[in-house]
Amino acid sequence: SSFRKALKSQQRNHHERSQPAFRKNLGLLEKKKDYKLRADDYHKKQNTLAALRKKALDKNPDEFYFKMISSQLQDGVHVTKQDKEEMMTEEQKKVMRTQDIKYVEMKRVAEAKAMPSFDLANHLQTAPELVNRVYNRPTLETLETKSVKGDLNPRSIMKMARIRKHQYKMLSQRIDREKKMFVIAQKIQTRKDLQVRKKVCV
Repeated sequence: SSFRKALKSQQRNHHERSQPAFRKNLGLLEKKKDYKLRADDYHKKQNTLAALRKKALDKNPDEFYFKMISSQLQDGVHVTKQDKEEMMTEEQKKVMRTQDIKYVEMKRVAEAKAMPSFDLANHLQTAPELVNRVYNRPTLETLETKSVKGDLNPRSIMKMARIRKHQYKMLSQRIDREKKMFVIAQKIQTRKDLQVRKKVCV
């Protein structure tokens, strides 16, 4: 043991090679372990870029996922967007607490049935083939008689405009009520499902 220590005391101290004097301005000399870390990081990034390029080339242009429109980027993280329609009003919360899902569903179906199916050709009183035309769109009566009537009474025009505006307003209200009832029904059903799961777990 003492002999080995004596031999070691006579051995030359080995130092790592330092940066040559004319390259001192470049900092410490890079060792192999430093190069290995740098090389591994470089190749990892290159492989990631190659995989992304391949994914972009193989992508179907008609590909669609609902997450594309239902999520947004916040601070670099994808989060699900909160639609304004899903935000419950105080009236919706009150109905949800007091009413049964069957009643809500019945009201929603009633509102949906009350909404007339909108037929653009019937609304414009023209042939279906002429619906896409934005000018020179004759009515069915004009097509049948091949004659254009004179100017209508301004009072009649104003009356018809008021009736049309009222009908649009009523239709908009029914659509809004139907959407709210649908949201309430979904929330009630979700709450019931959660209650059932809790009972099963207990």
